[in-house]
Amino acid sequence: MAQIDKSILITGCSSGIGYDAAHTLAKRGWRVFATCRKEADCERLRSEGLESFILDHADETSMETAMAEALSRTGGTLDALFNNGAFAIPGAVEDLPTDALREIFETNLFGYHHLTRLALPVMRAQGHGRIINNSSVLGFAALPWRGAYVATKFALEGLTDTLRLEMRGTDIKVMLVEPGPITTKIRENAQPHFEKWIDWENSARAGLYRKLRERLYDDSGTPDTFELPASAVTDKLIHALEHRNPKPRYYVTTATYIAGIARRFLSTRMGDRVAPNG
Repeated sequence: MAQIDKSILITGCSSGIGYDAAHTLAKRGWRVFATCRKEADCERLRSEGLESFILDHADETSMETAMAEALSRTGGTLDALFNNGAFAIPGAVEDLPTDALREIFETNLFGYHHLTRLALPVMRAQGHGRIINNSSVLGFAALPWRGAYVATKFALEGLTDTLRLEMRGTDIKVMLVEPGPITTKIRENAQPHFEKWIDWENSARAGLYRKLRERLYDDSGTPDTFELPASAVTDKLIHALEHRNPKPRYYVTTATYIAGIARRFLSTRMGDRVAPNG
């Protein structure tokens, strides 16, 4: 179903989920503003036929400039926002400096919040809008070694659920997408953050970190269990954007469905026993 005069701003479009969503929605007739943190990536997307400019979730001025640019191109309207850009800092919670948490929250939560607050007045004025936040199975099911990412996604889920309740009575729909393992560059992109923040050689878990680093730097291309391509997320995003009555949350991958069932039917202790070691 082609869309006419529908616009969406997407963050984190340099690769993976954002990249696939931007190209697919553009082919469906959406006017897509595909944003990235780096100008080189924006230039590449422009060469591929997309409208692209810089947006960094960790920089309020960047977000404000990007929103102003999108609105200037549409004449002041925006039908949808897909908050997608995020990163991970692998490591045990006891080895995470508090400043590392501050840094990841800036991008994975505070940036989503600030950009959403920029979009809401526009959507209120036009009488409609859709805000979709890309969360994760790790937004409701914790795993070892992923504490920083898990913390941001748990917080994002709470903030999004609250906003959805507060938007009752308006035609502004607020939704979560919760992917499990998806083919993206998140592992590759996590490497510099791991090296910056985790003093693994002096950790009580140094032996375990050697195994973690092997997996983190594995370039064999071997997919994770239940891994799906980014298009699986785009399929759910399309429903969230185009269905008259979208769901509050969208599971993606078998892993997310399994975790959802386990959370519903297992006690916390039972869930801990069956949870993967990471």
